[in-house]
Amino acid sequence: MKRKQKDIIIIGAALFAMFFGAGNLIFPPAIGFTSGNHWFVTMIGFLLTGVGLPILGIIAVSHAGGSINDLANKVSPLFSKILGTVVILAIGPLLAIPRTGATVFEIGIKPIFSNANPLLVSVIYFSITLFFVIKPSGIVDKIGKILTPILLIVISTIIVKGIVNPISTPTVTLIKNPFSKGFLEGYQTMDALASIVFGGIVLISLIEKGYKDKKQQIKLTTKAGLLAGIGLAFVYGGLLYLGATSSNVFETGITKTELIVSITNSILGNLGQIGLCLAVSAACLTTSIGLTATVGNYFENLTKNKLSYKLIVIVTVFFSTIMSVVGVEKIVAFSVPLLTLVYPIAIILILFNLIDKWLPSQQMYSGAVIGAFAVNVFSVLSSFNIQIPYISNLISCLPFAESGFGWIVPSVTLSLIAGLIPIKIKTKSINYNQVSNKA
Repeated sequence: MKRKQKDIIIIGAALFAMFFGAGNLIFPPAIGFTSGNHWFVTMIGFLLTGVGLPILGIIAVSHAGGSINDLANKVSPLFSKILGTVVILAIGPLLAIPRTGATVFEIGIKPIFSNANPLLVSVIYFSITLFFVIKPSGIVDKIGKILTPILLIVISTIIVKGIVNPISTPTVTLIKNPFSKGFLEGYQTMDALASIVFGGIVLISLIEKGYKDKKQQIKLTTKAGLLAGIGLAFVYGGLLYLGATSSNVFETGITKTELIVSITNSILGNLGQIGLCLAVSAACLTTSIGLTATVGNYFENLTKNKLSYKLIVIVTVFFSTIMSVVGVEKIVAFSVPLLTLVYPIAIILILFNLIDKWLPSQQMYSGAVIGAFAVNVFSVLSSFNIQIPYISNLISCLPFAESGFGWIVPSVTLSLIAGLIPIKIKTKSINYNQVSNKA
């Protein structure tokens, strides 16, 4: 095997492992379950944000220069720091880290020990996380390298068997806008946000392997990303289909975690269910350790050591312990407003960096971001029943607003207007220690 092909496979596999967070496994079955006979259209939307956008994010970062700062500095250095902070908090203590703890309890512990106390489980789980974060050990990386293949084998077995012998047939649903439902639900994976952090890891890996030329780096990153994307599409698409075929079997009010456990039990029996529970639990733990360390490294660097790594990880673990007890469903509900605000901005930055050389002015970045943010702020306020009549009515009249994409036209319009004001913004790249896994 040629060296380049081998490196593409290695990096592609690493990317797959980084995006293949155990916590994300709960979303595709749930989306398929509610979509029923519209599962295929919903799947296309979900794969665009859950797979396509993260891969484009990796490629965009390689185009931009290798870091989240290179990606966002084209708006402004201050904006870059704010966005970086929001992204790290989102894939850290606000959402992703607590979600790993809640997932472990609901998938790994509760099905086996029905009377287990969620707070006690959370304390034990995050105590283990803190131990390995404060005292890093190579054993965690070794366990992660073993667990990912095991988890993939279990999930692949479930998918293949579920396709060959479906649980049932998808129920007929009256769901509106199945494509936009899948697209917006893909935000919950948070993979696009993680991709603008992971891009730096890929670039460092390529440089270490001797690839110094930027064009070569972009080419190899693209091929490795496509390889990872194929694997993710198989897992997410297969699980979404299984969720659709189970929509005639399980009760409508079933939770996301109960659904994947029930599907596994139906296809592989109790032993398969226990195997999935153990694999997911251990994989979530390694993810929690990696994310907590990332939060500590990021804010220690951001504050120029004014906040110590140890203090940051202790606070992160404490906050995550409390948050995880509320459960997966509430964490997901809590995440919707934040992701509604941040994801369109991430989409804009990724796409604009890919076409950067054709943009007449970097001010177009600012115009697009302002347009998207302004519309989505009011959309989020409306979700909290805070209505500003004139503005709310205006936003509801925007093209694609009914499908959740009302931000597109204002974003494009303000970007074009800003393009008429060619002001160059000097940028300075800041390198932070990056993340190696996520939920």
